[in-house]
Amino acid sequence: MIDILEPAVEATDATLYEVDPTKDARWEIFLQRTPQASIFHSSGWLEALKLTYGYLPVAFTTSAPNEPLSNAIPFCRINGLFGKQRLVSLPFSDHCQPLANSAIQLQGLMLLLRQKRDADKWSYLELRPKNDIAAAETQLSRSQLFAFHRLDLRPNADEIFGKLHKSCVQRKIRRAEKVGLTYKSGVSDRLLHQFYELLLMTRRRHGIPVQPFVWFKNLIDTIGANLTIRVALINQQPVASILTLRHKQTLFYKYGCSDRAFSRFGGMQMLLWRAILEAKADGLLEFDLGRSDSGNPGLVAFKDRWGARRTQLSYFRYPIAESQRHSHPESSALSKYLWSHAPNGILTAAGRMLYKHMG
Repeated sequence: MIDILEPAVEATDATLYEVDPTKDARWEIFLQRTPQASIFHSSGWLEALKLTYGYLPVAFTTSAPNEPLSNAIPFCRINGLFGKQRLVSLPFSDHCQPLANSAIQLQGLMLLLRQKRDADKWSYLELRPKNDIAAAETQLSRSQLFAFHRLDLRPNADEIFGKLHKSCVQRKIRRAEKVGLTYKSGVSDRLLHQFYELLLMTRRRHGIPVQPFVWFKNLIDTIGANLTIRVALINQQPVASILTLRHKQTLFYKYGCSDRAFSRFGGMQMLLWRAILEAKADGLLEFDLGRSDSGNPGLVAFKDRWGARRTQLSYFRYPIAESQRHSHPESSALSKYLWSHAPNGILTAAGRMLYKHMG
């Protein structure tokens, strides 16, 4: 069933329509034939956002209800702590490329969206494109910058391994094999709980509230076989874990966590290397290592050591006056100290309360 609202904005030669990408039967067909689409555009990802945080997904398009989709930009409506509504494309997503066939088509969509934003008085709208867009042409301002890493999986395994940092990656992978780290993967409740315990440990170490457990449960339910949890163990003790997502010919590294007491054994390196080998065996072409905050040079360096290509990822907002970075609970040294010393119950409760307003 197609969920259509009334046309939102009239332009000289186009009309802006709203569709629900979690219900519109055209959505997944459109994604399958659109090269720029990623896991973050998928109805499963959007449904998990809706179930976990109460965000309402909406896609704006100039394709009429009786036509196949030829363009679209998905958003989620987010209510801030003080009641102001904003539209983000998309929350908790490393990137979400606007799906337009040309720069002219994108400019037309953005003209209509700017008009609608002004009419409906949203706080702002935000785009998180994978590839840079012309801020001047869309009248959006650059609001945040990140490092973005992608690893080409087309070379053979020996070539990829040869480009890994010799002491920080190659040696750790060999050490993991030498000390007998074991490895399990899947989406079982046991693996999910092992992953979450390590994630809680890692987020505490970084002084940041942990994402709600139900977020990961919902991702498993909505994304299904395209999600994998990998756990490294030593003597049955979980020491590292990663969560990856798959879409078309790309593997996405979305979450990673570990017990620092066992970091010398190379659990994270082993898991990522296993993920690379399995992706290659399945014929995948790219490993998307995601974004890294410029204020986290350690994470940027970690991804650099995998021989991945680093580029700049830019987020954009409209209007320009609202382009300041949205506040996060990890934004001060004091908050980091408090979160790092909070009991588990408070850390998880804070995550349940705060994350739905962050996006």
